Amino acid sequence: MRLDRFFTTLGVATRREVSLAVSRGRVTVNGRTVKSASVHVDEENDVITLDGREIKYRKFFYLMLNKPAGYVSSTEDAGDTVMKLLPAEYERAGGFPCGRLDRDTVGLLLITNDGDTAHRLLSPRRHVAKKYRFECSEPLTDEMIKKLEHGVDLGDFVTSPATLEMSSPTSGVIGITEGKFHQIKRMLAEVGSGITFLERIKFGPLTLDDNLSRGEFRELTADEISLLIS
Repeated sequence: MRLDRFFTTLGVATRREVSLAVSRGRVTVNGRTVKSASVHVDEENDVITLDGREIKYRKFFYLMLNKPAGYVSSTEDAGDTVMKLLPAEYERAGGFPCGRLDRDTVGLLLITNDGDTAHRLLSPRRHVAKKYRFECSEPLTDEMIKKLEHGVDLGDFVTSPATLEMSSPTSGVIGITEGKFHQIKRMLAEVGSGITFLERIKFGPLTLDDNLSRGEFRELTADEISLLIS
């Protein structure tokens, strides 16, 4: 792989920025200052540094973001997108949110550049489990809970049975295996209540990290990645 492509693939710098850095002696390969941005490198084994910082190659990256309210789960939008919460290199490297959370929904959002894994996680045939902490406007009666647990007819489709763990008549955790637009809000509205707070706490094998504040992110651990792509 060419050195300039190495940096642009990772989103660390543009080709022009790489050429400028090389011309100023800021880039080394295996301890030697390189003279040309077109030199070929072994991205898997060579030690490549920029300004003394080692830049390690990885084909894919996986981030856990604790999404705050007010951000759109997309890469392009007139307003604030979740990508604006991350260093620019992740978007330059092709990163995107895996699935969507509504603007006012908070919590776990996976950011990656691995399209195949994202497609598999979002495929309706996979029935990937998702859990949300919620608060609602009207208390949920036993009858309302039973309807949610048996599936709700929303007109355009009937939801799969949901799981509910109530902590009070107006709050708890709801689990679903779909991810339709405004689905949980529509489900609660259909049984006679309304969502006032919604936070995703689980997506497939991932559980929201309690140490992440709203708007913060971290790289997934090796174990989390292994579970995600298996």
